[in-house]
Amino acid sequence: MAHYRQLGSIPPKRHTQHRTPEGGLYYEELMGEEGFTSDSSLLYHRGIPSAITAAVPWELPDQRTTPNHPLIPRHLKLHELFKGEEWQDTDVVAGRRLLLGNGDVRLSYVVAGAPSELYRNGLGDECVYIESGTAVLETVFGSLAVGEGDYVIIPRATTHRWVPGPDAPLRAYCIEANSHITPPKRYLSRFGQLLEHAPYCERDLRGPVGPLLVEDPAEVDVLVKHRGPGGVAGTRYTVPHHPFDVVGWDGCLYPYALNIADFEPLTGRIHQPPPAHQVFEGGNFVICNFVPRKVDYHPLSIPVPYYHSNVDSDEVMFYCGGNYEARKGSGIAQGSISLHPGGHTHGPQPGAYERSIGAEFFDELAVMVDTFRPLELGEGAAASEDGNYAWTWSGGRR
Repeated sequence: MAHYRQLGSIPPKRHTQHRTPEGGLYYEELMGEEGFTSDSSLLYHRGIPSAITAAVPWELPDQRTTPNHPLIPRHLKLHELFKGEEWQDTDVVAGRRLLLGNGDVRLSYVVAGAPSELYRNGLGDECVYIESGTAVLETVFGSLAVGEGDYVIIPRATTHRWVPGPDAPLRAYCIEANSHITPPKRYLSRFGQLLEHAPYCERDLRGPVGPLLVEDPAEVDVLVKHRGPGGVAGTRYTVPHHPFDVVGWDGCLYPYALNIADFEPLTGRIHQPPPAHQVFEGGNFVICNFVPRKVDYHPLSIPVPYYHSNVDSDEVMFYCGGNYEARKGSGIAQGSISLHPGGHTHGPQPGAYERSIGAEFFDELAVMVDTFRPLELGEGAAASEDGNYAWTWSGGRR
């Protein structure tokens, strides 16, 4: 984000002495993207941010994937992955179940009640959508309170931890990129301001508050996800002091939240295509959402989508609220994911086309990820699949 923020104590000029009350020096860290040519922030630490005292492998949750072969559309029931009270001891980082992935993006789901360990993702930015529950995201930039409907954007290599609220499980849909995740370029001016036609603006974005300073002098572990064998690996660092030691920072790179209720839908007389619903973009994928809205008002309109073939992309829809008109009769419900792979013609379920005529408003909520390389299936997909979905357009005939 090119939206500048400043928090805590910083010197009047960058790359100059910033002294503690006792006369010592704070340690300046530049956290920047694309080799000093893109967004960055300057953070001022009490301790040396490079210091580690141990490094050992961290065994990640199962990251193996298998091809979607034979090529069929699939329905995943994510609420089947976490049953009973097991969520109380599960955390947002180590408890993720991999659903779908390729070399550009990995999609996971978790239901959590326990605080996570300190963590940073060195592979790319993360976009975590909160289906339900509340949490505090604690980071080196400060604290960010989040809840139902929030997209939480966490820049690559941000040290953070998740602390779920006490009253209900935190349900989180995790989109992990191998790139950065940003607003679409067409929403931005050449200097980075969100333009008038964008469906949200800077006022809708919430940044961290703080600083967040932990006084405990003991060593602490930090989990790091990074490139490695098979594309992804993990390392457990031990650091000599808590990394939440930043007394101040400024810049244009930091975590932030956007609530889906602050996305203003674009509508028209006839059906609007998915780019009208886009929220973010990453390397070789986009993130869109479908929110409650007035629908097509041409006198001969058919408000549900037309049948379409994603010849260049796989479409993943996460159904997180309301009633999705085009999927009635398919078994799709809140907590479902549909995967419509590239090359497969898909669209409304039988009868939905006709039922939608005359509708004026759709009360639906869904988050869509379109990828431009094929997705493979993770262990979470195998554990939650409804094997009947592919045949629903033909009335269940196989």
